Amino acid sequence: MFPIPLFCLFILLCCTQPLAAHTFTSFYQAKKHLNQQLTEQSKTLYCGCDINRVGKKPVPDPQTCGYQPRNPITRSGKPNSRATRIEWEHIVSAWEFGHQLQCWQSGGRANCRKVSAQFRRMEADPRNLAPAIGEINGDRSNYRFGMLPDTPYKHGACKVKIDFKQRVIEPPIYARQQIAKAYFYMQQTYGLKISEKQQKLFEVWAKTEH
Repeated sequence: MFPIPLFCLFILLCCTQPLAAHTFTSFYQAKKHLNQQLTEQSKTLYCGCDINRVGKKPVPDPQTCGYQPRNPITRSGKPNSRATRIEWEHIVSAWEFGHQLQCWQSGGRANCRKVSAQFRRMEADPRNLAPAIGEINGDRSNYRFGMLPDTPYKHGACKVKIDFKQRVIEPPIYARQQIAKAYFYMQQTYGLKISEKQQKLFEVWAKTEH
């Protein structure tokens, strides 16, 4: 008879091995892996667009979600390339978790990447990364999440709101649970500090159905 303790150990190893296999030491490694994991069911975080491939490059399909670029042309008069590409968004922004580390005070993100193994793990943690349209990733910047009842949509039919003066972003309903879970994961795993106001907001979002 198969010993029960050994069987339990086998099950534990089977359950934990995939998680260990998806641990990365650089943001580049994480992005490369996540790009390979995208499927036909994958959607962008803020707009819910389908993701297609041009060669090996993932690109958003705006026809599936009604996304329209806020700025189709850049200030230099060229087409906005970020509106046509997929970028990996840090749900908890690198600025937010980086600012809580000493390395950031001595040289920002570049210094943290150089001297802090913890920052590199946080920056490359796939549980805090989601595919997003590049323009919206840029517009979000390091803004905090919140509710913006009086702010209009600026990206076509994409249900994301951004107030550039208040530096606040309101994600669509279907993305809120994922965002809340990412914050709580970073809090539990790395000791991320979350303000009381944000904590309460995310507790509500964590219960939000898609």
